[in-house]
Amino acid sequence: MSLRTDAAIAVDALEAFAGEALDRHAPVIRQTPMADLHRRLDPGRLIAAGGLTGDALRAFLAAYLDSATRLHHPACMAHQVAVPHPLGAVAALVDAFTNNPMAIYEMGPSAATIEHAVLSWMLGKVGWRPEPLPGTGAGDGGGAHGGPHGGGVLTHGGSLANLTALAAARARMAPRAWEEGTPGNLVIVAPAGCHYSISRAAGILGLGCGAVREAPTDPDGRLDPGRLATFITGLRREGAQVMAVVANACSTAVGLYDPLRAVAGVCRDLGVWLHVDGAHGASALVSPRHRTLLDGVDLADSLVWDAHKMLRTPALCAAVLVRDHRDLDGAFREEASYLFHDKDEPGMDFIHRTVECTKAALGLRLFFSLAAEGERGVAAHVERQTALAAAAAERLRAQSGFTVAVEPQSNIVCFRVDGDDALQLRVRRILTEEGRHYVSSTEFRNRRWLRLALMNPATEIADIEALIAAIERIRSPAPPA
Repeated sequence: MSLRTDAAIAVDALEAFAGEALDRHAPVIRQTPMADLHRRLDPGRLIAAGGLTGDALRAFLAAYLDSATRLHHPACMAHQVAVPHPLGAVAALVDAFTNNPMAIYEMGPSAATIEHAVLSWMLGKVGWRPEPLPGTGAGDGGGAHGGPHGGGVLTHGGSLANLTALAAARARMAPRAWEEGTPGNLVIVAPAGCHYSISRAAGILGLGCGAVREAPTDPDGRLDPGRLATFITGLRREGAQVMAVVANACSTAVGLYDPLRAVAGVCRDLGVWLHVDGAHGASALVSPRHRTLLDGVDLADSLVWDAHKMLRTPALCAAVLVRDHRDLDGAFREEASYLFHDKDEPGMDFIHRTVECTKAALGLRLFFSLAAEGERGVAAHVERQTALAAAAAERLRAQSGFTVAVEPQSNIVCFRVDGDDALQLRVRRILTEEGRHYVSSTEFRNRRWLRLALMNPATEIADIEALIAAIERIRSPAPPA
């Protein structure tokens, strides 16, 4: 079979998959036991015998997609994963077929050029000077532009992006750490509601998870700049060196933004690296209406921004951005004679900025997703989903026995029904088992909440109404006949 024939089979299957979801004809989630699904898919036989083409491919995809979670379903409201733009998915196919590992320019010139372009676009949105194209004579010092330019790299996910940004912070605070090991007194200051990847990065970088110190926050978990300086000064008196302060833009649990300008002022006064975890919320920078939520982000040293969330890019595609490219260039130091040697360099190698060598053309996925509808289309998506969250919160508050955690600042809404934490988990379990609605849950203010991440451009307020009705039925079941 040819690429065209099998690709056509796959496209037909995917269009039917999405159509059934959008029409609500199929469940949003079907948790088939793995043993049953394994028997149905029969991967062992196909691995041994081959032949996954034509009718065999069609049958396999029918079984595979039948148990796949349907992100395209309007009642899919659980997690921060994009419903990818179809053209972004096409980019993933182009990347997979060309298979150009592009951390080294000569191995993927087109992919490297597109990554450079989308990173420059993102840097500009932050308010940092985009990275000049190689060969333009800009130099490290910035020339007439005054000061160094920004820099970045795309990685496979926000966890790896946070690790990379904090590795850059470590290189600035402890320049000998790469060769000699991480000093034992380095700490990271972060709010309790930071993403788990921050403590994971601390462990990988040799600080240990215990080096993540809980920053002072307001009752909703946002960094409190009024107490931050005293907190950092106290750590220094104890002999600690603050490697970085981490701010949320926005928090994973409830979608609230830290006051970045005030926090940046404290960090600037104390000479501390400020890292902004904008994995989910940095896409507000594309919207003229909502970019003020990140006021002051240009004063930070680094920012993580996931394109596979609100930029409708297929997973995974996360940007690590720095105000001064030299910080990122110093994060990793390695020797590999088959890659690093004197050579003519018509482009730019990204390998010095990333853990990865055989890196996919992630920029192509983001570029296709952006170029399909342009900046206005992306901004409209961010603004629509944020407005939908506000409307959902208003409707939930109006329902007797429902409580909304906070007024949404993003497309995340947290709420609970009257009852204990066990009831919230019971509601979610039954919804998942029924498969008609898919929501997540989180802890906030020491309580369990149900959580909506409104990612799908097809979700309407009617879907929130249907969810409320389903929850009412679960918590107040009809008496037996």
